[in-house]
Amino acid sequence: MSVTKSTEGAVAVKLDLMSPPESAKKLENKDSTFSDESPSESPGLKKTKGITVIQALIHLVKGNMGTGILGLSLAVKNAGILMGPLSLLVMGLIACHCMHILVRCAQRFCKRLNKPFMDYGDTVMHGLEASPSAWLQNHAHWGVVEAVNSTTNNCHSNETVILIPTMDSRLYMLSFLPFLVLLVLIRNLRILTIFSMLANISMLVSLVIIAQYITQEIPDPSRLPLVASWKTYPLFFGTAIFSFESIGVVLPLENKMKNARHFPAILSLGMSIVTSLYISIGTLGYLRFGDDIKASISLNLPNCWLYQSVKLLYIAGILCTYALQFYVPAEIIIPFAISRVSTRWALPLDLSIRLAMVCLTCE
Repeated sequence: MSVTKSTEGAVAVKLDLMSPPESAKKLENKDSTFSDESPSESPGLKKTKGITVIQALIHLVKGNMGTGILGLSLAVKNAGILMGPLSLLVMGLIACHCMHILVRCAQRFCKRLNKPFMDYGDTVMHGLEASPSAWLQNHAHWGVVEAVNSTTNNCHSNETVILIPTMDSRLYMLSFLPFLVLLVLIRNLRILTIFSMLANISMLVSLVIIAQYITQEIPDPSRLPLVASWKTYPLFFGTAIFSFESIGVVLPLENKMKNARHFPAILSLGMSIVTSLYISIGTLGYLRFGDDIKASISLNLPNCWLYQSVKLLYIAGILCTYALQFYVPAEIIIPFAISRVSTRWALPLDLSIRLAMVCLTCE
């Protein structure tokens, strides 16, 4: 009996050695699933909570639509009535193509590194590490240099007739600070959709008012040059590049979507809408005012309450947009700072950083 038991035990051991362990089976199945998984099926693309397709489209359009569109008529003047719209179309296609590349790279790295999401800085860092260039691999830890586009305060001469003594303009700007502080305390993109929608409506109404005026009396377009001088063509890029400013918003929106598989279609649709508006306003403004076009098309409008309300509508739109633009740097800076302190100080530090960032960016 003992021999039989030992023999059976030996046979049992032999069988156990021939069959792979259960942990190895699980690891093998996990690796095969990981390698066969397409980027659109990575774990981070399906969420139970997040923003919907419509909400992502609203945020994307609002992230692109800023004050840059008001200066595109001058940009078309610097390029020519034919070269300007064509150049805007090409720049819109290039911007959309680069955004698609950024999204695909982020999805690939999420799949490769088994991460639920990846921001702009991490995507570029891992892209540098995967580069065939040894120099880029060694300097990938430098991270990403974010190009921060700041809206300038009337970098052109604007004559204003002051009939009565008024309060200092800096006090007017300071009066908006409490509203901005309340806006940046909102950390949910679903709630921010309401403000993005209000901003889109505000700017859409202002663009309708502008389009209604500039299409009333359009002079003969043959008086305008098809292609401007090569000396002024670089000035076109300065304004046009400033207008396409939403690449930093792309990945945060993709990361927060319920089903990020639909984001490429949303990206194409949103950029098509934005590019069409850019070309339309830029071309019609130059056709209407010609060489008299100013740095902002709002300065060419008549001095009456209807057309001057365009400025107020844009102020309201930019005010509602601040929280969305603030969301991107906040998602990078605040988690890094909170990870350095205990849970007890996490919320006070979060609020302090948000307040400090608002005060620094609105000074």
